[in-house]
Amino acid sequence: MVIYLGADHRGFKLKEALKYYLKEQGYEVADLGNTVYDKEDDFPDFAAKVAKEVSLAPEQARGILICGSGTGMAIVANKFKNVRAALALSPDQAHAGRHDDDVNVLSLAADFTSEDEAKNIVRVFLATPFGNEERYRRRIEKISQIENEI
Repeated sequence: MVIYLGADHRGFKLKEALKYYLKEQGYEVADLGNTVYDKEDDFPDFAAKVAKEVSLAPEQARGILICGSGTGMAIVANKFKNVRAALALSPDQAHAGRHDDDVNVLSLAADFTSEDEAKNIVRVFLATPFGNEERYRRRIEKISQIENEI
């Protein structure tokens, strides 16, 4: 599984720490930027790159997006078909998103999440399988129907 990373200037430092952490854990990591700190960059650019890659292989890829609030990144990522992005501020929230909603893109809030908290959230996000119960599959299918109607 490839983990795609993206962050703007507010999430850059945390992205770099998570990139190192993920590689230490044996994950294949693709850093889609920003690859340098640039206080003038814009989060939609990086969110779109990550979401595009995940949308092409939603079962084989995961994305992790980081900006100041985490909200903007999730908004952009959810514009892409087959992407289910969610902001998580705790490991429990990451678990619920993966288990119940098969979230494949995690959004983190660099302004509100320490490096240690982020590592724990990411660990849970990547380790939690989709619950695959009928009610969860039914709800995801409804999301797919909405995507196809738009």
